[in-house]
Amino acid sequence: MYAKVIVDVASGQTNRAFDYRIPEELQRLILPGMRVIVPFGSRKIQGFVWDITEESDLDRVKPISEMLDPYPVLTKEMLELGDWLAEETVCFLITALQSMIPSAIRAKPKKILQLRTEKHYLPPALQAVFAGKKAVDWAELPNEKGIFSLIKQSVEKGEIEVEYLVKDKTKKKTIQSIRINPKYQGAAFADILGNRAKKQIAVMEWLSDNYPDKSVPIKDLTETLQTSKQTIQQLISKEILLLESIEEYRDPYSDRSFSPAPRPELTGQQRNVLGPVRSAIDSNQDTTFLLRGVTGSGKTEVYLQAIEKVLAKDEEAIVLVPEISLTPQMVERFKGRFGSKVAVLHSALSAGEKYDEWRKIHRKEVQVAVGARSAVFAPFEKLGLIIIDEEHEGSYKQEDHPRYHARQIAIWRGSYHNCPIILGSATPSLESYARAKRGVYKLLELKDRVNKTAMPEVNVIDMREELKKGNRSVFSELLLQKLRERLECNEQAVLFLNRRGYSTFVMCRNCGYTAECPHCEITLTYHHTQRKLKCHYCGYEEPMLTTCPACESEHIRFFGTGTQKVEEELTKLLPEARVIRMDVDTTSKKGSHEKLLQAFGRGEADILLGTQMIAKGLDFPRITLAGVLAADTMLHLPDFRASERTFQLLTQVSGRAGRDKLTGEVVIQTYTPDHYSIQHAKTHNYESFSLEEMGHRKRSGYPPYYYLALVTISNEDAVKVMQTAEKIAAFLRESFSPETKVLGPTVSPIARIKDRYRYQCMIKYRNEPNLTYVLNQIASRYQKEMATDKLFISIDMNPQMFM
Repeated sequence: MYAKVIVDVASGQTNRAFDYRIPEELQRLILPGMRVIVPFGSRKIQGFVWDITEESDLDRVKPISEMLDPYPVLTKEMLELGDWLAEETVCFLITALQSMIPSAIRAKPKKILQLRTEKHYLPPALQAVFAGKKAVDWAELPNEKGIFSLIKQSVEKGEIEVEYLVKDKTKKKTIQSIRINPKYQGAAFADILGNRAKKQIAVMEWLSDNYPDKSVPIKDLTETLQTSKQTIQQLISKEILLLESIEEYRDPYSDRSFSPAPRPELTGQQRNVLGPVRSAIDSNQDTTFLLRGVTGSGKTEVYLQAIEKVLAKDEEAIVLVPEISLTPQMVERFKGRFGSKVAVLHSALSAGEKYDEWRKIHRKEVQVAVGARSAVFAPFEKLGLIIIDEEHEGSYKQEDHPRYHARQIAIWRGSYHNCPIILGSATPSLESYARAKRGVYKLLELKDRVNKTAMPEVNVIDMREELKKGNRSVFSELLLQKLRERLECNEQAVLFLNRRGYSTFVMCRNCGYTAECPHCEITLTYHHTQRKLKCHYCGYEEPMLTTCPACESEHIRFFGTGTQKVEEELTKLLPEARVIRMDVDTTSKKGSHEKLLQAFGRGEADILLGTQMIAKGLDFPRITLAGVLAADTMLHLPDFRASERTFQLLTQVSGRAGRDKLTGEVVIQTYTPDHYSIQHAKTHNYESFSLEEMGHRKRSGYPPYYYLALVTISNEDAVKVMQTAEKIAAFLRESFSPETKVLGPTVSPIARIKDRYRYQCMIKYRNEPNLTYVLNQIASRYQKEMATDKLFISIDMNPQMFM
């Protein structure tokens, strides 16, 4: 028997399956989707078994060195998905497969066999292997015929478990426990221990009554009976009690209890929306629904009740939410409704916690996975529903290989499992909305808030007028007045600014010099707490300048405003206000995001000031004012989606105010108040915005009227980049049909990052059957130069970022 193996080397030459002979003792044990160690050149490396065949075209075939898994870590579905993903996103097959498993099992793990039962239950050959031990290193197993087959049977029965030790951080967490030795179950302990061992007798009688044949953690026992560890140690030494290490999952939410939340009565609108979803779940239809619901219209409750329907059919569900709205509130709603059936996957978890959550899914111990982008690969085998909340969010697109969009993976998996997909948003992406209007997706709408509260009133402030009045502050007079009113009424406000740091750039008023990063073509941002200038692209930093390096003038000043500077100004203007600032700098520590939000929820602050992370998912009843300090920050970026993103963000921020009984207000400060994205955000009118924006897209030839692909070429040598970009553009024009447009090559909006010069070509197409084939050809043609790291070519099939 032979295995076709995809080896863990990401290069053009190795981007295929290699044949390896399956040793006799591993035949019938190795299955597609398992990881194996194979000889490759002079070294041994990890690979994935792609297929099993009975013959090979090669004369000499090396044998597989080692089996890493007793069961496949990738299902048949995942292998098919990996193949499709590598083709679609123009990446190596191994890269696609690695992206589907947790990082804990990506490196070569040390493999340990853990005994999960009494040794005498095992076959004699395995009893000898575990002689006096609870755990055995896989590498120390005797290379005897039949051993691996016995291990596989014992693993399936649950008598033995295979554990991967990948560095220390992903060891399983265990707790010391004890249980009554089966020989002494039901014994008269006073007779065995004698009358003087009163404490030991009390322990044994309590265990007999409460845990006759189960383990109990030592800590629980000592706390409950107020007994000493010494008493327990004496019973262990007499072999009346057996000591065990019991695995305990690392639970990121162990310090919190989730009480079941009451199920609210559905509104008529919610029932209308749930109807078609439930019938699609019943009839196993892979329909994609676009649920457009205004902020506060109860989309989450629709999701929860749709999942209930899926669980009733004994099927599974995946819920994707953007990383920044994976707030404790969101987790609480799912854990409160479905309890221990929920696994949570997101970037704030440690490698060990992620590994444990993934294993809960793999072992079929949970039925719902809630997580950010990568949770779309949750290894469920009976998927009944996939939900993508805030589907317009850019973070669903992965910006490095494989450059997939979670939406396209969800739709692929929906088709594989014949299950519906729900894409939910108050402001869907124009591509999704256009598909819904054409009938490719089914459009469902929630046009009113749940408790019929009015949408908040929006005031647009022209900051040019404020300047004319002599107001140089970050705050307009109206916003400051509204903030004072909130403080008097003991209500809360959120202030949004999409810039961290103290100020956006530093400039000399004498000669116009601006401080730039020496490695990237971008200005440095000033961070006040450390008195440093930092580059947000490569991490370069330098101390703040006191004199201009160009003309030695002392008139070097800060321009633009960041969250740090706003916080400082707030404390000067409103000294009585308690402010919490949330941005990348204040939430970098694990759990800090959660602590800050909980403090705000408890009313320990009056104003929450932050970047994009406060725009979504917050639901606090006392927030009655939302302020946007600079609506223009995203509006003038060189990106055709700038207007759409501005509208979406303003709508999301506005949605934070007045979600409960108190009415809400919004203040938007801008230097371009007449721009249509700001005007439509003021009236909460998504339809009007989408019509106007669609007109612009049609005239300029952008999605949803065309598809896009972006090829970016970078190198430390500017001339080399230019020449390569010219060759690639010429090759693309020759290879594509005349209807497909190739724009460029042109300098990227940020012309240099980390000392590498950057050029790009954009491909606009409606139907180009050769596209992935031609782009794969480019990737393989420049393979050698890319391998030496002199040249870097990145291909993005559905670019969300053009910077």
